[in-house]
Amino acid sequence: MSEETSPQLPENEVPPSTPEKSHIQETDTDGAAMDTPAETEAPTTEEKGKTEKVEDGTSAPVEGKEGDIHTEIDESNAEDAEDKDTDKRHQIPMPDYHSMTMENLVGELQRLIKNEKVQAIKKHVDGIKEEFNLKFQDFIEQKKEDFIGNGGNEIDFKYNSVTKRQFNEVYNDYREKRNQYYKNLEKGHKENLAHRLDLIEQLKGLVSMEEDINTTYNNFKKIQEEWKNAGPVPRAEYNNVWRTYHHHIEIFYDFLHLNRELRDLDFKHNLEEKEKVVQQAEALAHEPDLNKAFRQLQLLHKIWKEDIGPVGKEHREEIWERFSTATKAIHERRQEYFKQLDAVHEENLLRKNEIISLIQQLSDSVSNNHRELQKQIKQLDVLRDAFFKAGKVPQHQNEKTWKAFKEAVRSFNRHKNTFYKNLKKEQQDNMAKKKALIAVAESLKDSEDWDTATAEMKRIQNEWKGIGHVPRKYSDKLWKSFKGACNHYFDRFHASKNSAYKEEEENLKKKEECLDRLKSLVLSGDKDQDVARIKELITEWKSYGNVPFKKKSINQKFNTVADAIFAKLNIGQKEAELLKYGNKIQQLAKDDNQERAILQERSFIRKKIEESKDEIRQLENNLQFFSDASESNPLVQDVIKRVEKHKEALSAWKAKLKKLNILQNNLNKESQEDAALENTEEDTTPTQND
Repeated sequence: MSEETSPQLPENEVPPSTPEKSHIQETDTDGAAMDTPAETEAPTTEEKGKTEKVEDGTSAPVEGKEGDIHTEIDESNAEDAEDKDTDKRHQIPMPDYHSMTMENLVGELQRLIKNEKVQAIKKHVDGIKEEFNLKFQDFIEQKKEDFIGNGGNEIDFKYNSVTKRQFNEVYNDYREKRNQYYKNLEKGHKENLAHRLDLIEQLKGLVSMEEDINTTYNNFKKIQEEWKNAGPVPRAEYNNVWRTYHHHIEIFYDFLHLNRELRDLDFKHNLEEKEKVVQQAEALAHEPDLNKAFRQLQLLHKIWKEDIGPVGKEHREEIWERFSTATKAIHERRQEYFKQLDAVHEENLLRKNEIISLIQQLSDSVSNNHRELQKQIKQLDVLRDAFFKAGKVPQHQNEKTWKAFKEAVRSFNRHKNTFYKNLKKEQQDNMAKKKALIAVAESLKDSEDWDTATAEMKRIQNEWKGIGHVPRKYSDKLWKSFKGACNHYFDRFHASKNSAYKEEEENLKKKEECLDRLKSLVLSGDKDQDVARIKELITEWKSYGNVPFKKKSINQKFNTVADAIFAKLNIGQKEAELLKYGNKIQQLAKDDNQERAILQERSFIRKKIEESKDEIRQLENNLQFFSDASESNPLVQDVIKRVEKHKEALSAWKAKLKKLNILQNNLNKESQEDAALENTEEDTTPTQND
């Protein structure tokens, strides 16, 4: 991508869509002034004080004492008043471009070029261009800061803006049309200049013609009318042409003193026309549209100067004073308006400074929490919009205000980018951790070691919850992978549990029936027969396997009933335990994995032996702490009974271990005999050599 470039305007605000607080030559006109700097200035005070010859040979000041009131009227731009579209162009609304987005500015520029004359929209286009460049520059700077904040190098930053490209295309179209217009206008100005110079030559020739004075006068009026309609000339030539024309007008009036009647008639006509101009100027004091009033005043001054000749000496001062007073009234209104406008701009400045202060406060307290920071970003957007909609500020404060605003916004963005840069690194670390947990879940999802795998699955699920956020574009994918592996495992686990639970329920029913038969057992009196019957029930009981955890107490009930029956048969606890253990020995002998099963059983018995020894030692030690250790002491009697009980249990466990060892020895003996038999078979196998 490549960054769009275009000339940038100074960072200031668009001039207000109000009467221009400047000389008239700064306004948009159809004259050559738009592209060609003025080569002539307004007439000097000396020129304005030039005298006009009258019929009696005396001199009088040129009407108007123009230096007294023309502080903002420039004769060098009077051709603007000759443009028929001048008033229309000033009626084009001037929106608040400052509050528009870049996209809206492009749309507004397209609308102006399509619907308005190219010479009528210069001020609008300049305002749009200035605002667009300001906003685009700010936009690019933000994009650059984001790019750098995300780890990029400033030298590598490039950005292709579609909006900027559209603006450049529309603006270039405007420039081409505008340049073509002024090229044609310049040609027209030169033609008008040639025509005016020809009229001056005709005017010069009037005083040397030998013809009837009335005919000469009519020719003079004809020249005046043509001059009025001759159109604008190049600004560089305007003052010289105008002064030359009026110089020969004066000469012609000198020539007219030979015919006082015609001159008085012309003075009278000029007075009537100037009175009309004065009346129109006075009426402008009541015109509510100050912009329109000022434009009309310009036009009236042009008519006064260009189209109407002098009046009689006796009316000269009076008529000029009226016109001057009306002119001053408009100027005073403009001055008052600009004072009010300055006050509004000062209020806007205060408001913008408040907004800048709020942005600075926001920048100084940038949150380190994503959710809160997103709220602050929205707050910043609201403050930015408020800044752009706050209106114009005094021109001398414009650049300073804009600079402070940009710096406050950039400061916030720098803090924001730093946070997200660190957050991105943290999220990358979190993503690595979650990927590691996914690998563990994948490795366990098909495991059948339920106890170990279930504990590990629960552990990694808790660990997953403690890991922070990962990049959003990977979050769902990672979660689906992890969740899928966990769900796969636990679906299998619960299915297995459900199957085992059904089996345990069936075992419970069988054991309950077995227990009922044991309880209802009637002793025959034949000890061996009764013991054999009990052993059968014990064997049956052992064959049923596990029952639901909550029902495990049924095993204790069975042992209690069996022990009670053994007691009736005068069989001690140790012998009863060994009788019951005989079934265990038989099960171990039949186990598919004898070696492993015996090893686990031996480990279990040895553990029980150690526990019994520890209990016996502890209880015997406790007896030493009794001050009254006689057997008559109830507490001592209780401890002695518990010691005897544990000794009996210890003896039973040792007997069980002995039986287990016998089983192990028998199995080893059988294994050795099997091995010997195999060796014998190998030795007696005939070979080819035999």
